[in-house]
Amino acid sequence: MRQNNKFIVIPALLAGLLAGCGGDSGTTASAPDRLLAGAVTVNALAGPAAASWTSVKWGGGGYVTGTIYHPVNSSLLYARTDVGGAYRWDATTSTWTPITDGQGFGAGEGRYHGVESIALDPNNDQLVYMMTGDTVGQDAHGRIYISSDRGNTWSWYELPFAVGGNDNARGYGERLAVDPQNPSTLMFGSRKAGIWKSTDSGHTWNQVTGFSSTTMTGGGTPIGVEQIVFDTPFKGTGQPTWIIWATVASDYAQAAGLTSTLYRSTNGGATWAPVAVPSNVANYDIPHVVKTSDGTFYMTFRPTAPQVQGGSGPSYLYKFGASNGSGWTQLLSSTSMGMAGLSVYGSGSTARIAVGMTGWSDTSKQIQMSDNGGGTWREIAANMPHTSDTCRGWIESVTIDPANRDHIMHVHGGGICETTNASSSTPTWSPKVDNLEETATLFAVAPPAGAQYKLINAAGDIGAWVITDLATRPTRAPMPGWSSGNAADLAWADPSYIAVTGVDNANGAVVKGFWSGDSGNSWSQFASLPAGGSTSGSQVQSVAVTSRNNLVWAPQDWVPSYTTNNGASWTQTNLPAFTATWNGFFRAYRLAVDRKNPNKVYAFDSGGAPWSWQPGKVYVSTDAGHTFTLSQGSVNANLAWNAWGDTSMVVNPNAEGDIWLADGNAVYHSLDSGATWTKLTAFATVNGKLGATNITLGKAQTGSSYSAAVYVEGTINGQWGIYRSDDGGATWSRFNDDAHQFGGNAVVVGDWNTYGRIYVNGVARGLLYSN
Repeated sequence: MRQNNKFIVIPALLAGLLAGCGGDSGTTASAPDRLLAGAVTVNALAGPAAASWTSVKWGGGGYVTGTIYHPVNSSLLYARTDVGGAYRWDATTSTWTPITDGQGFGAGEGRYHGVESIALDPNNDQLVYMMTGDTVGQDAHGRIYISSDRGNTWSWYELPFAVGGNDNARGYGERLAVDPQNPSTLMFGSRKAGIWKSTDSGHTWNQVTGFSSTTMTGGGTPIGVEQIVFDTPFKGTGQPTWIIWATVASDYAQAAGLTSTLYRSTNGGATWAPVAVPSNVANYDIPHVVKTSDGTFYMTFRPTAPQVQGGSGPSYLYKFGASNGSGWTQLLSSTSMGMAGLSVYGSGSTARIAVGMTGWSDTSKQIQMSDNGGGTWREIAANMPHTSDTCRGWIESVTIDPANRDHIMHVHGGGICETTNASSSTPTWSPKVDNLEETATLFAVAPPAGAQYKLINAAGDIGAWVITDLATRPTRAPMPGWSSGNAADLAWADPSYIAVTGVDNANGAVVKGFWSGDSGNSWSQFASLPAGGSTSGSQVQSVAVTSRNNLVWAPQDWVPSYTTNNGASWTQTNLPAFTATWNGFFRAYRLAVDRKNPNKVYAFDSGGAPWSWQPGKVYVSTDAGHTFTLSQGSVNANLAWNAWGDTSMVVNPNAEGDIWLADGNAVYHSLDSGATWTKLTAFATVNGKLGATNITLGKAQTGSSYSAAVYVEGTINGQWGIYRSDDGGATWSRFNDDAHQFGGNAVVVGDWNTYGRIYVNGVARGLLYSN
């Protein structure tokens, strides 16, 4: 199958928006005089756009799936992640440079922050190839991104097969390989459709039918072909490499009727023959293969893991003398742990071999190392000195620095860990994650100017944190262990009072709520949960604090409840119960407190899903969120119906009754507590680019006509981006640029201390703020 695919060029750094369409926003029937009509003004001379973006400090926080050195230039090092894009190491600053932040100007772009494999051309250290796509479960086509300047800028082509950067066994490989002799030839081991080959540097692809023409269909995330190895000591000859190896997981081998998990081609991939593996590892996964300069292959074997990482034994390390006919030799085994990560420095009897071994427990990690080609082994990671407790988690990939055998890295669920004294009897390990940020913020809120903290960050897997210094990893959290933060709010007139909700993943995935009365220095757990609270495990929920001890909680798919005693008891509000929920789309009321008059609370129902045909509605409370009345003005505005994640609502803390709303398609503004609404015509959905998904307010520009700067992520004149208005929505200017799109943002929050500063989360890019 051959396909001439879509081609575009974008500035570096990728990702995207979630798709959604929603109903026709229409016009306001009751107050047509309030609609803004006519041509849209985009004012290029308005307040300055973001000059640069800086990560809020966390450090790692997500699953790095592999580290890749250039095969000739060992000063070049890349890292790929499952959902957070890719990075290049800067040895001068000892930091990681994100190289995929430019993705994100259409529907679904964020899925291409899942990087399944990176390949580097040994003839040209400027060339980088990257296979992207988050999952093969829905059979959506992946993309190959190609850079000729080490990832500073990219071209991309759509692939005729799916790619699973966030699927099971994502740390295997590399699946993508460049022919060293004839570098315009690339091969890729896919999860569902065997091996694919490109002869034009990745622009077009054909399935290698001489290996197998089987394409697995349906859902699920099989492992498929795990790794491709071009077997040649030469490069740049212009002739094809004739001997090529491929490792195959048992799921695809069974589906395709293959008789081994190891195959070899001796004619450049035209035909393939099975190679027998030792009988005790037949049908095992082969997570990693390393070929050394003397022609010896080293391979780890472990039972096919039902999960992404970890695993159990028995597992094995073998060497295979394919070129000298010495056959298979077992070097290491484990009855209880699964081997995956593998790296070899040197060859023969003096080879240094490092093997990552992991059990299901987060703490059962090991790296066994041999300095005599596998004759004897010692542990170099478990129970060794660690400068941080963040170096924990499954070891799916291990890399020995080709220029320094004492420098060894391993990946894990929190990023990358390294030692620079591997020869020591007690190697010391430290995180290698400076400027590598892969946390997933689910909700964030900024306090008023003068508060004792900068931001509250509620994130998946790392929990909710109060951030006091943007350049320092935070320390204030109600659940500092493995947890998720889902919603948060604060008392605007008393910002030392904070309420957060989340999930205690480390102790049975239990939903919990907490409050702090001292800016997050200490926390107390809610004694009880509202109706629906115990099953509200996703970020589709909302919390609104009206004053100290008083808040409203809107769990997913439930009527909100309020408490007047820090969660000791709860009473349901009179908001309507949802008459329908939508498969795969949680639904919740989005709550916002009027900061000038906290007795007023606004509740927005977005309709639940982009196909629900239930227009969005706003409800208003004047008794601190105890009872609500439907805003007829919001009904007259004919709001769109869209998913929770494609809509937002925010209030201006400087004026009572001043509300902004994004319904996914357009922006609406009310100056009278929701009685009437103005539709701004600037934003509109075009060709899958949603018109307006995120809206936030921040500190106003000095001398501006409106008391807050307004920021909207959406589409104006067909151009998706983040836009700012300093005059209450009369004119707009682009605030971000094509190099800083971060794959689209589920969270956008304005700062009240610094004009021009917003916080965005990108697709698993942590939190970034504008300068």
